[in-house]
Amino acid sequence: MKVEFDIASDQIDGARDYQEDAYMVNQLGESDDGDLCSLIIMADGMGGHAAGNVASNMVVATFNKTFQAKFPTTEVAEVLTEALNRSNDQIRASVKETPALRGMGCTMVTAYIEDNNLYWVSVGDSHLYLIRERELIKQNADHSYGAYLDMMKEQGMEIDEQAGMSRNMLMSAMTGEEISSIDVSESPIKLRPGDRVIVASDGLDTLGAGAIIQYSSWSSTAKECVYALLKAVEDANKINQDNTTLIVIDIKEREGLPEPAPAPDPVIPAPQPVSRVADVHVPDDYDEPRSYKWLVWLVVLGVLGGGGFFAWQQGLVDQAIDKGNELVESTQESIEAELQQEPEVEPAPEPEPVAEPEPVPEPVVEPEPEPAFVDKADVFRDRLKAGGYGPTMIQVPGGTFRMGSTGLISADEAPRHEVTVQSFMVSVYEVTFAEYYRFAEATGRSKPKNNGWDVKTHPVIDVSWNDALAYARWLGQQTGMRYRLLSEAEWEYVARAGTTTSYWWGARPGENNAHCSFDCKSEFNTSKPARVGTYKPNPFGLFDTAGNVYEWVHDCYHRNYNDAPTDGSVWEGGDCNVRVVRGGAFSGPANSVRSESRFKFAHGKGQYNVGIRVARDL
Repeated sequence: MKVEFDIASDQIDGARDYQEDAYMVNQLGESDDGDLCSLIIMADGMGGHAAGNVASNMVVATFNKTFQAKFPTTEVAEVLTEALNRSNDQIRASVKETPALRGMGCTMVTAYIEDNNLYWVSVGDSHLYLIRERELIKQNADHSYGAYLDMMKEQGMEIDEQAGMSRNMLMSAMTGEEISSIDVSESPIKLRPGDRVIVASDGLDTLGAGAIIQYSSWSSTAKECVYALLKAVEDANKINQDNTTLIVIDIKEREGLPEPAPAPDPVIPAPQPVSRVADVHVPDDYDEPRSYKWLVWLVVLGVLGGGGFFAWQQGLVDQAIDKGNELVESTQESIEAELQQEPEVEPAPEPEPVAEPEPVPEPVVEPEPEPAFVDKADVFRDRLKAGGYGPTMIQVPGGTFRMGSTGLISADEAPRHEVTVQSFMVSVYEVTFAEYYRFAEATGRSKPKNNGWDVKTHPVIDVSWNDALAYARWLGQQTGMRYRLLSEAEWEYVARAGTTTSYWWGARPGENNAHCSFDCKSEFNTSKPARVGTYKPNPFGLFDTAGNVYEWVHDCYHRNYNDAPTDGSVWEGGDCNVRVVRGGAFSGPANSVRSESRFKFAHGKGQYNVGIRVARDL
């Protein structure tokens, strides 16, 4: 049985003045055996030095380059170790060239997944967790002083804490000097469908193991898990909260592949000893001897820390950071500028309802004057041959926009690329139960359950991509016009509506702008979909392009936008066993309702949080 991965990632700054963590999610493609392979690198800059962010970015870039040069390989442990040492060498070379950088460094954990085989290499106190059947299992070693004390205690050797030494003091890190202890998996952990892997910086320590398990169990997707855990860290409001980076990998069975002969259940090797926290499973049979290089390392830390302080006093650190940034390819400044830039768009009021023989779903809020740029003649409903009317439609202008993102939150949103879209018609609201029921009755299809909600005002859910496509084609037969699902590019174009920020209303989620469970700060009940049109329309006059329910688009799923069409057309090929959904849903976090956010589901099955929006050619 082969598997595939659903990967999501994000980070928060905590109480730091700048982000010291760096990470990369690299979906490498297939190995010689056809196995899917992914490389996840996370480096946490040491907070005691102002150039910690330089070190972490340098390590991530060097590690990725070194590993890719050896990919694919059967000597995974050796290649992981080599990539780590090369990264440490890069820090050494940079410090030699720029002495004011002396003392900078970082911790690092890297996970390499090849089909159901999980390998890792780590230095420091960052985390690699496996969640299986509501059990949190830490896989990599913790190289902190506190972890050492806990390990010795578990082995029956109580050691008094040394005065002046904190439990979070590192006993191994990457600073360009010799690394005192490297944790690398000689043999892989065997993953199963349903497993969840978490790669995180030490900022996640704000949450106990029980909380991590609980938030994970509440999250049905990797994205939801990332945002729920980071929101919990922020809500804890811990003084001096460190930067926190989180990458979540969900392991799923690959569809459409022949089933191999059954194999015996894999046995998870014992992880390295870690500091014990509530509910964390730590095997008791560990007996590997430990190195006592930590004593030397503590001395080294003191020397390096003093050097860093001296450099700070002499005003050399700022110069060092400038020099270090030349060594690291970073888009941080451009990203920050984009996030801070609010769209120069006047608040768009709701369009006036158009009088028609059939009632039109009304927003909960009072309608506002129609946007000046929307021609009333473009808002209409086509009459159906079977009686009644189709969805309320509006014409959107053609134009050119930049699709996707930098890929920092999710690799499948990159690379950002320019797309030109021709003018077409699109439904103002998400298709309602009542509108879909008319199709189901006419074609003999089963009706999805409406859960007692008002069928005239709530978006239909539990419809598959096949159902959505059939509904659009039925509209075409009934009206004599070409109705269809939007292409993925068309969907992002109408969702952005001429804006360039992640949300059409600005760079941040704000309050009461969309219907979602985390960070949207909605005044309505987000445990279920809202009535269509409850929130403000975007500048094109469309409602609920952010939140409420996901919306099917026509495209097959592709892992990134390499070679994507630039004319707004449907992108076939890729993995057509799954189709793309857009817009986020009531059940997800604010980041999932970003205009560039994308997700996928199997085409033949409906989902509790997925609905329909349709397009029509002119």
